[in-house]
Amino acid sequence: MIDFEVKREETKEPDISDFRVTKSFEIYQFQIKTSQKQSYNFNQQSQIPNGLTMTLPVVPIGLLFMISMFGVCTGLSTSRIFEHMLTKSNSTSKYLTKDELWFNQTLDHFSPFDHRKFGQRYYEYLDEFRVPDGPIFLKICGESACGGIQNDYISVLAKKFRAAVVTLEHRYYGKSSPFKSLTTKNLQFLSSKQALFDLAAFRQYYQESLNLKFNRTNVENPWFVFGVSYAGALSAWFRLKFPHLTCGSLASSGVVLAVYNFTEFDQQVGESAGPECKAVLQEVTQLVEEKLASNPKALKATFDATELKIDGDFLYFLADAAAIAFQYGNPDKLCTPMIEAKKAGDDLVNAYANYIKEYYVGSFGAEVETYNQESLKKTTLSDSSGDRLWWFQVCTEVAYFQVAPANDSIRSSKVDTRYHLDLCKNVFGEGVYPVVDATNLYYGGTDIAGSKIVFTNGSQDPWRHASKQVSSPSMPSYLITCDNCGHGTDLRGCPQSPLVPEGNSGNCSSPDAVNKVRQKMIEQIDLWLSQCQTANRCSS
Repeated sequence: MIDFEVKREETKEPDISDFRVTKSFEIYQFQIKTSQKQSYNFNQQSQIPNGLTMTLPVVPIGLLFMISMFGVCTGLSTSRIFEHMLTKSNSTSKYLTKDELWFNQTLDHFSPFDHRKFGQRYYEYLDEFRVPDGPIFLKICGESACGGIQNDYISVLAKKFRAAVVTLEHRYYGKSSPFKSLTTKNLQFLSSKQALFDLAAFRQYYQESLNLKFNRTNVENPWFVFGVSYAGALSAWFRLKFPHLTCGSLASSGVVLAVYNFTEFDQQVGESAGPECKAVLQEVTQLVEEKLASNPKALKATFDATELKIDGDFLYFLADAAAIAFQYGNPDKLCTPMIEAKKAGDDLVNAYANYIKEYYVGSFGAEVETYNQESLKKTTLSDSSGDRLWWFQVCTEVAYFQVAPANDSIRSSKVDTRYHLDLCKNVFGEGVYPVVDATNLYYGGTDIAGSKIVFTNGSQDPWRHASKQVSSPSMPSYLITCDNCGHGTDLRGCPQSPLVPEGNSGNCSSPDAVNKVRQKMIEQIDLWLSQCQTANRCSS
């Protein structure tokens, strides 16, 4: 039996109790039985019964999978706080491919009784692939909709190693949602553990499809896994949990340490800003807190953020706007106008509001709604669902609570642990809080006991303090040091937003620093792939 997602477009969906598929020549025959004892029979050339839609991947004999659509299932793209701007552009020049393919994924990998499936979107890029034995680069999509395979430094590596590149969209995000309604109960299958099994199942499926294509059995291409940010953590964890399925991993800005009170984040923002800019930002925070106490409505209007009724949401919005400049390699966008405003004696709150409206919301593409807890409580699947999804992962597994340090903070002290815990409770209900100790116990945190994992971080990135920054013999860690080296610099170049084709390092303040780390990465990938191929030859 092959399982496919079947949806009835009416208020109450019938449970699908049986879905049988048979193939005669190139025509697929279908029979659907619902729990209401209704039965439908049709084939690829026949009319779909009214009210039923499905997404059906036609599985060919060849490698290049095609999609046959029997009616259009609504596919919704989502945006994320951290990776939002990297998925905004529809420009095809920023992607190696945007052609969607589909894989039938298990909903719950840990239940022996629940056999439900859902459609998971993926992409493949084969232009550089050395047929039939070239390596497969699995590039993990993280906490946002995955609109294709981005044309970053992976494309350069694919050419060098003559590799195929495949990308799997993370469960629940983008078009890969198992449910239309994202209630807290329905989100129970959203976790890093389930996501890792998704990757393992997909890896096996794709390898088997290659073997079918080349009429061979029990042959393994060498695989290598890549990821940035949360996807970088998944990359490291995949190698940790499934070492037999990949020759190695690159964890770019991989946040492998779940952190309850992440004070180091704000401290790094201050360090990256430098003394002069930091002092101006701290003065802005003080002025904002004073105005918030006397006339909150007028203050929020200045920032076009009147919808943020909860003061903590508003202050978090302002804190994120500053951090993002250093995280993604655009420090001058923030510090230059703020220092100039200070020197000119201009109103610093107005100057900061202009930066947020023109750059953070305008050019960068952040949305005020992202910070509104009332918006985060919405359970209907929509374009903005990604924000609720990531907060669920934050509130259950990893925390990363970006709280103000006790002294010398840039963000408001009101953005504290209580604010984050109240958000989790308000948005997802009683009893929802991050099990940080359990997460670090399961994966090891920065004491991860893996092998053949490369960790890379940018010197200005606040997130690097949740990554592994100390090298060990089988897990080298490299810090790329330059004024605009931030989140994922090794793969994205500078700045990290907007996307630079092929991750060009030319705009980094020290291209040399980036290129030296990239050369180290290449040496490790080359070594581990060759060791993998030698092992495969010896076992065959």
